[in-house]
Amino acid sequence: MTGRTARTRPDDQPRTAAAPPAAEALPETPRDAPPDASPETPSDAPRGLRARAGALAALVTVAAVCLGDAVARSYPFGFRTRSVNDLGNQFVPFHAHLWDLLHGRGTGGLFVNWQSGYGSSFLPDLGTYLGSPFALLVALFPRDEIDLAVYVITLLKMAAAGAVMAQLLLTLRPGRWWAAGALGASYALCGWSVAEASYNPMWLDGLIALPLLCLVGHWALAGRRFVLGTLLVALVWIANFYTAYMATLGAVLLLLTRLLVEHAPTGVPLRRRLAPLWRPVARPAGVLALGVGLAAPMVSVVYFGTKHAYPGRVVEFSAKPWTDVMARLLPGTYNFSSPAVYVDTVALLLALTLPFNPAVPRRLRGGWTLLVAGVALSLQWGPTQLAWHAFSTPNGSQYRETFVLSGLLVTAAWLSFAHGTPGRRPLLAGGALLAAIAAAASRATELMRPWTYPLLLAGVAAVAAALVLARLARRYHRPLPAALAVVLLIGAQVGQSAATTAVADRLRLGHLDDYAPWGERQRTQQALIADADGWPRYRTDPGREQTVGNDPLLVGGQGAQYYSSLTSDVFSRTLTALGGGWYSRGRSVQSLDNPVTDAIFSVGARVHSAPDPHRDPNATTDIAPYVTREAVPPLVTVRPKAERAPAFGPSPFRNQELLLGARVYTMADKISIRGADGRPAARTPDRGYRLPPGPTEQSRPKALLTAMCPSGSQVFLWAPHFWGTAALRGADRPPVGFRGDHPVTKIAPMQPLGKAPASGRVEVGLTIQKGGTVPVDSVGCLDTGRLRAATGRLRAQGATSVHVSDSVSDTGIRAELPPGSRGIAVVAVPRIAGWQCAAGGGRHRPADSYLGLVAVKLDGSATSIDCTFRPPGLRLGTAVGAAALLALTLSAAFRFLRVRRESRHVHH
Repeated sequence: MTGRTARTRPDDQPRTAAAPPAAEALPETPRDAPPDASPETPSDAPRGLRARAGALAALVTVAAVCLGDAVARSYPFGFRTRSVNDLGNQFVPFHAHLWDLLHGRGTGGLFVNWQSGYGSSFLPDLGTYLGSPFALLVALFPRDEIDLAVYVITLLKMAAAGAVMAQLLLTLRPGRWWAAGALGASYALCGWSVAEASYNPMWLDGLIALPLLCLVGHWALAGRRFVLGTLLVALVWIANFYTAYMATLGAVLLLLTRLLVEHAPTGVPLRRRLAPLWRPVARPAGVLALGVGLAAPMVSVVYFGTKHAYPGRVVEFSAKPWTDVMARLLPGTYNFSSPAVYVDTVALLLALTLPFNPAVPRRLRGGWTLLVAGVALSLQWGPTQLAWHAFSTPNGSQYRETFVLSGLLVTAAWLSFAHGTPGRRPLLAGGALLAAIAAAASRATELMRPWTYPLLLAGVAAVAAALVLARLARRYHRPLPAALAVVLLIGAQVGQSAATTAVADRLRLGHLDDYAPWGERQRTQQALIADADGWPRYRTDPGREQTVGNDPLLVGGQGAQYYSSLTSDVFSRTLTALGGGWYSRGRSVQSLDNPVTDAIFSVGARVHSAPDPHRDPNATTDIAPYVTREAVPPLVTVRPKAERAPAFGPSPFRNQELLLGARVYTMADKISIRGADGRPAARTPDRGYRLPPGPTEQSRPKALLTAMCPSGSQVFLWAPHFWGTAALRGADRPPVGFRGDHPVTKIAPMQPLGKAPASGRVEVGLTIQKGGTVPVDSVGCLDTGRLRAATGRLRAQGATSVHVSDSVSDTGIRAELPPGSRGIAVVAVPRIAGWQCAAGGGRHRPADSYLGLVAVKLDGSATSIDCTFRPPGLRLGTAVGAAALLALTLSAAFRFLRVRRESRHVHH
C-alpha cells in the first residue's frame, strides 16, 4: 500500500485476473474515480470473494477472542471464570432452562416459568434473553457444559457480525476481499463487543443487526429481495429488539447519508434537494415496517413485560469527559462506565484519513465525516442518548449504542481504502489526528494502562511496514511482499484485539460480581432437588445460599429466586413486604428461608447449602448440602372472605401472618443495641438503630443486640439495610450474612438465627461490614406450634388435587376444592398481569388479587377453579403480526404477477 494508485477503467470495475499478483495488496480504484454507483446497482464483487471475506472476518474474530481469553487464562482456557455480572446470573441460567425445555425436562412452557419467582411470565424473558436463533445451539451441548455452550454461542455471534459486516463493505464499494474481511473483523472486535457485550450475549444480536439491516436497506433501494429483507428485519427484532432498535437507527442514518450524498442534486434549495428522495426512502421504510410488524408478537410481549416490571433506578445521564472517550479508542483500555469505541489501529487510522483522501469524492467525504462526528456527539448529549435507548434510562452501562459508532468508523475506513489507498498526505493527516487523540487520552489516567501506548505504536509500526512492503510489491511485481503486508496488518489487528480482550477479562473481575462455572456444587444441588421434587404437590426451593441469581433455572426446583429485567413489580413488592431481599434494585429477588412463607407458597422441600466458596473465600466447605421437608398446604387454599380488602403494613412479621391467616409470631420486646464499648447505638428518625460505620484497617466494629423472646421460640432477624453477619449466642449454627445497603441497590432478607434460650434473653452478635441500620421491630419470635396448627387448617381447607398445564394452547392451574368452599381461593402464585380465572364452569375473567397472589371468589357452589395465563400484549402483537404477514403475502404476490406479466410482454 503506497500513496500511488493504479489507473483503472473509468467505470470503477475491478481489473481482470490478468493483473499482476503483486497488485493483490492494492485497491483497484483510482483516486479520481467518479462517485459511487447508485445504491440501486448491485455490487459486482463475486460471491466467491464475498465468501472469502466473510470467512476471513469470522476466522480473525474467533482467533483474536480465543487468544485474548487464553492470555487472560479465562474460561475455557484457564482457571479464571468469565461468568461475571449478568452472564452468570442471567444468560447461563436462562440458556440452561432453554436446554431443559428443548429436551423435554423443564418445569414450565413458553408462557409460564414455574421454576422462578413462584411462577413468572416466560415469553418476555424468551424474547429478551433467548430470542436469537443462535440460542437453539445450546441443545447440542451436554447439560453440564452449559457454560461452554454459552461461550461458543458468543463466539459464533461475534464471528457472524464480522462476516456480515464484510458483506456490507463489499456492497458499499467493491474492493479487495481480504481488506473487507479484516475490517469486518475490526467491527466484530470493537471495544463494545469484547468489553461489554461479551458478558451480555443478547447485545451481540445488535452487533449482527447493524450491518444486516444496512444490507436490507441496500436491497430495498435496488428493489430486490423484498421478502427476504422483510424476514431478516423481523428476525433481528425478534432476536433482541432493544439493540435491534439501536441498530435500526444506525442503519437509517447510514442509508439517509448515502441517499443525500449520492442522489440529492447539488446547487438547488434544500427542499428541492430532498424532494426526489422520498420515493427511494419509501421502499426500505415499507420493508422495515412490515418486518417490525412480523416481529410484533414477540416485541409487544417484551414491551408490556417491561411495563409491568419492577421499576429500575432512574439515573440522570452524565457525559464522560472527551479525554475518556478518546482513551477508549485506543487498544488495551477498559472502564465500565465510558463508551468502548475501540477499533484496532489499522481501521482507526484508515477512518481518520477519510476527510483528507482525495481519491474519495468530496460529497462522500463530507457526508460520512459529518455522520461519524454527529453520532459521536450524540453519545455525549442527554436527549440524543435517551433517544438511542428508546427513551428509557438504562440501568448499568449508559453507552449501549456504542457499537453503531464503531460500525460507522469501520465503514469510513473501508470507503477511504476502497476508493484508493490513501496517499502520503492523507496518511500524515490521519496520523496527526491519531497522535492528537493519543495525547488527549493521556489525561485519562484512570483508563490508560502501561501497555496501551506500546500496543498503539506496534499498530502504527505495522501500518508503516505494510506500506513499505506494498511499495516493494508494486515496484518489483512480487506477490510475497504484498502477502507479508496483509499478514502483518492482520497480525497487528489480532494482537491488539486479543490484548484488549485480555485486559477486559482481567479488569472486569475487579469490579463486577463473578460466579464459578458449573461444577460439583451445582451437580450436588441438582441431584438433591431431583430426589426431593414433588411438583405440583409442593415446591422444592434450591435454598437461601444462592450460587447465582437464577439458581432454580440452573439446578432445578421451584423457588422464589428470580433475576430478570422483567421481574414483575407485584412479585418484588410482595416478597419485600414479607421480609424478602433483593439485589439489582429489586429485579433480583432472593430466596426467603422462613417456615411461614414456605407454608404460604407451598415449599415442601428446601435445600440447605454452605455459602458458595467462590463468592465467599471464608465460607465453610465441610458442610454437605442437605434437604429439609415440611408438610405444607397445597398450591391452592381457601381463605374466609374479609369485610374489607387486607393490605400489607410496615412489619414483615405481621404481613406474613396476614397472608397465612393466623398469629404465629411474638414480637420481641426490650430490644437494645450497644456497641463494643457498651454505648447505646444512635437512633434513627423512625426509632430504629444506626450502626457504626464499616471496618477500618485497625478494627472491625461489632455490636450486641439484646431482646426478650418466649423460651424455645425460633428467633428471626429482619435488618434489610444491614451489611455484616449476625450470630445468636448459644445457638449451634454458624453466623448468617446480611447484605443490605441503600434501598435502591440491595436489601437483605429476613434470616433465622436459632432457638431462644430457656431464659428468653436473646443476644445477637453483629459484625459490621458496611454499617447500616436496624429497624425497631427487627426481631420476631416464631411459635412453631401455632404454625403447625395454622398449616393444618390450610391443608384441610385446601385443594384436594392440583393440575398444572404447560402447553401453548392451555397454560395454567386447575384445582379441585372441597364441596361447599366459600370465601376466596388463593393460588400460591404472584398475581402478575395475564392471569384469568373462573370458578366452577364459569366464564374466565381477570384474576383477583389477594395480597399480591392470584385469587378467585367462591360462593359455595363451585368445586373447582381454573386459571389460565396469557402474556400481556400477545393478542395485540399477534393481530399486528397477522396483518403484516397478510400485507407481505399480498405484496409478494403482486410483485410476482407484475414480473411475470412484464416477462410475457417482453417475450411477445
